[in-house]
Amino acid sequence: MKRQVYLSMKPLEEARELFFSRVGPDRRTEIETIKTEDALGRITAEPVFAKRSAPSFHSAAMDGIAVRAEQTYGTTERHPRTLKIGRDALWINTGQPIPREFDSVIMVEKIHQLDDETLEIRSPAYPWQHVRKVGEDIVATQLLLPQNHRIRPYDAGALISAGAFFVEVYKKPLVAIIPTGSELVHYKDVKETEPLKENEIIESNSLILAGLVRESGGIPVIYDIVPDVEEKIREVLKEAIGSDAHVVIINAGSSAGSKDYTAHLIAELGEVFVHGVAMMPGKPTILGMVHDKPVVGNPGYAVSSTLSFEQFVRPLLCSLQGFSPSKQQTVNVRPTRDIPSKLGIEEFLRVNIGKVGPKYVATPLARAAGSITTLTRAEGIMRIPALSEGISQDEEVEAELLVSKTDLLNTVVIIGSHDITLDIIADEIRRKAPDTRISSGNVGSLGGLIALRKGTCHMAGSHLLDTETGQYNLSYIKRYLKGMNVSVFHLVLRDQGLIVAKGNPEGIKGIEDLTKDNIKFVNRQPGSGTRILFDYKLNQLGIKSDSIAGYDHDEFTHMAVAVDVLSGAADCGMGIYAAAKALNLDFIPMVTEQYDLVIPSAMLNEPGIQAVLKTIRSRHFRERVTSLGGYDPSKSGQLWMEVEGNENGIV
Repeated sequence: MKRQVYLSMKPLEEARELFFSRVGPDRRTEIETIKTEDALGRITAEPVFAKRSAPSFHSAAMDGIAVRAEQTYGTTERHPRTLKIGRDALWINTGQPIPREFDSVIMVEKIHQLDDETLEIRSPAYPWQHVRKVGEDIVATQLLLPQNHRIRPYDAGALISAGAFFVEVYKKPLVAIIPTGSELVHYKDVKETEPLKENEIIESNSLILAGLVRESGGIPVIYDIVPDVEEKIREVLKEAIGSDAHVVIINAGSSAGSKDYTAHLIAELGEVFVHGVAMMPGKPTILGMVHDKPVVGNPGYAVSSTLSFEQFVRPLLCSLQGFSPSKQQTVNVRPTRDIPSKLGIEEFLRVNIGKVGPKYVATPLARAAGSITTLTRAEGIMRIPALSEGISQDEEVEAELLVSKTDLLNTVVIIGSHDITLDIIADEIRRKAPDTRISSGNVGSLGGLIALRKGTCHMAGSHLLDTETGQYNLSYIKRYLKGMNVSVFHLVLRDQGLIVAKGNPEGIKGIEDLTKDNIKFVNRQPGSGTRILFDYKLNQLGIKSDSIAGYDHDEFTHMAVAVDVLSGAADCGMGIYAAAKALNLDFIPMVTEQYDLVIPSAMLNEPGIQAVLKTIRSRHFRERVTSLGGYDPSKSGQLWMEVEGNENGIV
């Protein structure tokens, strides 16, 4: 099959309008009658009326005595009235029926008991005082719930009280999910202890989509994995179209590759409205209809798949059940760094969010469409308009929250150099401070100090070597944090060196070997402490950077460097021993360096900061870090120095 081309990629809003106008805004699922006790969260298809009144009898609203109000008229403090139990009054408790001959209740606190049979009152009662009359809450035949109403727990209680034991609701929409791809394997067919075969991928998108369908009130029906064979995909698509499903999702195969059959098959069997949406991730989305049934070609990458679902399938499922999707809570944020974006494409950028001082700051996560962990880690999503070339770090923009706004108040934002121990901190801190969250952004040590200066983080992770003095961080703090009072705490000492493949097949012994023609290197990004250290070593050896193949190929984390080596994308990379050990790679040590946390002194007493310091001083944290290999956490949490700033700089 020839490759397809996105000839008419639609802007997001235009694609949505076109799709929903063709699907039909008034389309609903069938109506079914269910027990009220099973109706929580369901949407009423018809109005619901009370079948009986509640309460169904006059009842006492207070503990006290039931009386005839007329008999108490004229009673005052100066002219109290005595009542005989059984003749003039009856003891009664809250909720008990009022006998027919009585019409009022006097609270027990207003009664003076003279003896077992005689009571004294000093104020009159009025008719129906402290009495719940028949139908006070619900009157038979009154409207209880309108149509298109989501039933809540207290709604169910009202329905039962009113004798409405059954309700008519819209059926939960059935969603057929068809995963496609010859490289996919079902997780049940994979053993945890055995490696995957070459080019195999565990199919997980159908699990994500099924969860999103359930969150939207639908019922997922997951089909077996279909290989990239046109006839087999056609066969399964026909089966899904002919089933009871209200919506069909074909996952993967929606792009423009030679084995992407989805658009062709939808057009063959029905009609394609949209092939390609100007959004990122999610561009390959296909929207169509076959035999009056909406069919969505959902992109194969996990993040693209999820965002495509949120924009098209979730609103459709809500509409089928008669309600609109709830609006996401938003907050205005400032990015921790400039974010360039591609003109003409609306971008959905996953971000970490925290509150630093009076403002909320957003740290961008990886933009890769297949990076599902950016969704598990994200607190929000920033939308970069199609007509924008990006967002400046000085610009305030709106972010849709994926967590509650309260969670952001307990988020500690750490910007700077990547280190595996930051993930340990994020996990360990939940032991003693379960409401505290860690948001970390990997922009390099220098980027962390600049973020501190701009007030966009609570602390910076730094391991910047002063090549003249051999001291870490101090000279850079003096240069970049003029006028700020900061406290510098030890986090770890760690081993830096060259990460190479298991068995070191290229026989790399040191940096000198990186100039060989057959060696591919992977670097860390400019401004990172690792990059500065590597450049220092090159300078010591008199090696020019342009003599190293891959010097300009950089990654933002030590684990990304290690993965490049493991995958064969590079033969060698600069990183820490713990990253090499984690992926069973070999390591050539070069230096033991100092990694510190730099914290504005004015923030030291904030609960989140104290929780971090307490965590890194704990025995359990140090034991976990030691087990990673290549770390010395013996001084973790110790105050190394306090640097005071003044108008002329730092002293």
